[in-house]
Amino acid sequence: MLHLLLLLIIVALLFALFRQAIPHLPERGALVIRPSGELTEQLSGEPVARALNEAQGQGAPQTLLWDLTRAIRAAAHDQRIQALLIETDDLSSAGQAKLEELAAAIGEFRRAGKKVVAHGSYFLQNQYYLAAQADEVYLDPFGFVLLDGYGRYRMFFKDALDKLAIDVHLIRAGKFKSADEPFVRRDMSAEDKQESSVYLQALWRGYRDSVARARHLDAEALNTYANEYAAAVTRAGGDSAQVALQAHLVTALHTGGEVEQRMTELVGSNADHHGFRAVGLEDYLKAVAASTRLARHRDGAIGVVIASGEILDGVQPPGTVGGESTAQLLRRARDDDEVKAVVLRIDSPGGSVLASEQIYREVRALRAAGKPVVASMGDLAASGGYYIAAPADEILASANTITGSIGVFATIPTFDRTLARLGVQVDGVGTTALSGMLRVDRPLQPQAEAILQASVNHSYAQFLDRVAAGRNKKSADIDAIAQGRVWAGSDALRLGLIDHTGNFHDALQAAARRAHIGSDYEVRLVEPELSFAQRLMLNMRDYAGRVLRATGLAQIPALRLVAQLDPWQQELARWQRFSAARGTYAYCFCGVH
Repeated sequence: MLHLLLLLIIVALLFALFRQAIPHLPERGALVIRPSGELTEQLSGEPVARALNEAQGQGAPQTLLWDLTRAIRAAAHDQRIQALLIETDDLSSAGQAKLEELAAAIGEFRRAGKKVVAHGSYFLQNQYYLAAQADEVYLDPFGFVLLDGYGRYRMFFKDALDKLAIDVHLIRAGKFKSADEPFVRRDMSAEDKQESSVYLQALWRGYRDSVARARHLDAEALNTYANEYAAAVTRAGGDSAQVALQAHLVTALHTGGEVEQRMTELVGSNADHHGFRAVGLEDYLKAVAASTRLARHRDGAIGVVIASGEILDGVQPPGTVGGESTAQLLRRARDDDEVKAVVLRIDSPGGSVLASEQIYREVRALRAAGKPVVASMGDLAASGGYYIAAPADEILASANTITGSIGVFATIPTFDRTLARLGVQVDGVGTTALSGMLRVDRPLQPQAEAILQASVNHSYAQFLDRVAAGRNKKSADIDAIAQGRVWAGSDALRLGLIDHTGNFHDALQAAARRAHIGSDYEVRLVEPELSFAQRLMLNMRDYAGRVLRATGLAQIPALRLVAQLDPWQQELARWQRFSAARGTYAYCFCGVH
């Protein structure tokens, strides 16, 4: 009897955990989206570990781009949703290509004849790009709009390393490959300044044009606003909100309460609670999923494989591109008879050449199996990120994608001089000329440097051949525009590195055309399958998160401090990976701020 009771309890628990309650939506209301933290194409980390961290309020917050676009596009055709409210305060970072994807979905919502309202206590540059897509943009009377353009600034460690007697040996192929500069120079090289200036200006031009078009402004007015902002704020007596209003960047200066009143005018008041009729992103996505779960598509499926993050060897968790794990996903798409074509979505600065080659081979195998592959580039598809796109049938990117950086490097530090200062010497014997060759406590041996340089040169030559084959060009022609140089998508189109400018939706349509299928196809995300235990843990996440938020435990200052220090930890971990002597890397240090 006791065993039966225990079994019934377990069954009831599992039913409660796995039962997907469909939220009640108002007959007429607004969809409210509040992006939090980093806008990303793939959530980082193993699903269970991520769920536990989220439940405890740990880890840097992330918002999945595709959740936002899917919800907004569904809401555009949903008679129950009459308006969209965008709250931008919690959005911390977002690349321009991701924001363009979001802007395209918002544009579809507006074309359906529905109102879009944006509100912020203040607008930083990325936040304002998103807000500018709305019909009505409201800024708090104590807020500001800060458009500071794009820049690329790096710390240079040459003097500090000299003081510590540390020698960093970086071997590269490509005169624009600037990965080594912070360790061997005191300032930015002329080549790095040249290439950085070109692509940063292209990004800023793209930002100005897009925002100006959305707000019906002259693009040059945004340039003037940024360059003369300090003087304008001074003339206004420090009233930054008035400066933004006078520049027509916002519709009006409204408090949160006034925005709520405006939303009530649009969709009506909530009878059960104070405020307007609304549904949040999470609940709305559950409702959308419930309505589409049983849908059937007569034209089969287009598989989507997301390659987001650094490219590393082996099996890697989501948010990182694993040579083996991403290759396995492409193989699954190849073996799935329902998948007629594949879109490889890339948002990566590159990484391991070996891992990039593994993914490259699987893309080739897909094409050999008769399944077209379209590469769709996000914010960044450079170096190794371009390597894995090269064999695709077609490459699409945003005009503001950062791409190219076709070059290779290897790095190894040596600490023999540091140890000598401490009175430590290294001596010994070996059986061959290679014995002890790569010890970091000895000077870099000429044989080791020769091997590394030859390896880097070989990998670069292979890289050129891969790109030339995919682009139907000669290796010499690719070499002329490669050399590790970074390009904006608009320039990449001119140079023939991509086929078209376009977003993810355009890539899906291109894949459908190449597969000769109609428009009634399923978009099937190919991702690692979860075990029963993992699904159980994920379904417990929401409940645990609600408890922690209700008790305030998610706001513990120490947990927030850990999240703030995370970028420093990531930077140190990255250079630790690149200091490994076992590989060469195709990586682009080309972020913008």
